[in-house]
Amino acid sequence: MKIFAIADTHLSFSRPVDPLRWCDVETYKPMDVFGDEWHGHYRKIYERWVNKVRRGDLVLLPGDISWAMKLDEARHDLDFLGLLPGLIAGVAGNHDYWWQSLTKVRAALPPNMRVIQNDHLVFGKLAVCGSRGWICPGGDNFSAFDLKIYRRELLRMENSLQSAGSGVDEIIVMTHFMPVNDRHEKNELVELFQRYGVGTVVYGHLHGAAAGSSLTGRRWGIDFHLVSADMIDFTPQLIREMEI
Repeated sequence: MKIFAIADTHLSFSRPVDPLRWCDVETYKPMDVFGDEWHGHYRKIYERWVNKVRRGDLVLLPGDISWAMKLDEARHDLDFLGLLPGLIAGVAGNHDYWWQSLTKVRAALPPNMRVIQNDHLVFGKLAVCGSRGWICPGGDNFSAFDLKIYRRELLRMENSLQSAGSGVDEIIVMTHFMPVNDRHEKNELVELFQRYGVGTVVYGHLHGAAAGSSLTGRRWGIDFHLVSADMIDFTPQLIREMEI
């Protein structure tokens, strides 16, 4: 099994998508206002995903999946993901307002998609854990409000890691926000990863110039990957391969 990751798909379809008729696609929030590279980004994601990912592979989707404000408004976005090969595992991002009742979200997912919230997914001896995350202490303009949300997300991450138990050989974490501040200072979240033996962390959220502060590569015995869609040319990034 190959494990891929791609974040920030930012879908906003107004009607069902037919991959044979891209000219008929309608979106209510065109992404090219954020740069020319986003023009028709959904088609790039579809074609590059189909070219790389196979049925037995896993694709990690760490947040900002859809611009929808309500679950019903996300139905065409979720159906689009259902057209793609592989099993998709997701966590919420800061723009996933449609993700409210977990029971209702799970009931609305396509057959090839799973989501994590205070729990985990298991693939053989691999556990995938995660939470949305938040901006981390020590960054510029970090406030008391941010600290409150950071603490809540820290708890949710620990709930997810605890739920995996001890019956796995490897843990991969998905989180939408970079799990350190811009200076890459070690924090409680990193200590949590170390305590539970996390080997790999994938995250998104950062785009353009902001991605210049991203943490990538190996640090503290953990491999970090920034997988925002525009930062990886809208192509699912291969994280690793493993036997299941």
